[in-house]
Amino acid sequence: MRELSLNILDIAQNSIVAGATLTEIVINENTKDHTLLIGIYDNGSGMTEEQVKSVIDPFYTTRTTRKVGMGIPLFKMSAEQTGGTFTIQSQKGVGTKIEAMFKTDSIDFTPLGDVSSTIVTIVSMNCDKEFLYKRVLDDKEFIFETVEIKKILGGVPLSEPSVMSWIEEYLNEQTKELG
Repeated sequence: MRELSLNILDIAQNSIVAGATLTEIVINENTKDHTLLIGIYDNGSGMTEEQVKSVIDPFYTTRTTRKVGMGIPLFKMSAEQTGGTFTIQSQKGVGTKIEAMFKTDSIDFTPLGDVSSTIVTIVSMNCDKEFLYKRVLDDKEFIFETVEIKKILGGVPLSEPSVMSWIEEYLNEQTKELG
């Protein structure tokens, strides 16, 4: 994929399909160490040990609409091409944890892309789910939680265009303030 944000979108959508009611997306960048960690954690149905081993195979998918699943294998490959790492842990009935560590000073590092738009897309298309997005840059961080936003909005759906626009502006402002 051209941007890591598209991998995040794909994997978060996998979480939704797996029945997750909460999906956490963490992006932690350390400029001193030239690393970028992307973690996606969910409380979905989880996978068996055999499924975990198979999920990095592009010819394995649980979808019935196509016979291949490229999201996780491409994400893994993108991390490893930079000299980084990829891990996936899952437990049936508990959920799944995916982490990819990228070396940002590698010539093979894929740009992060527009994460704010990715978060807005995920949130607005899945208003009945909860999301936590944490962005860390060195020693600064911000956290966006849909559960808090829903309390403030008092029933106004997150898919409302003005709400979506506000969320995107907020995420862009917070990201800019990180540096």
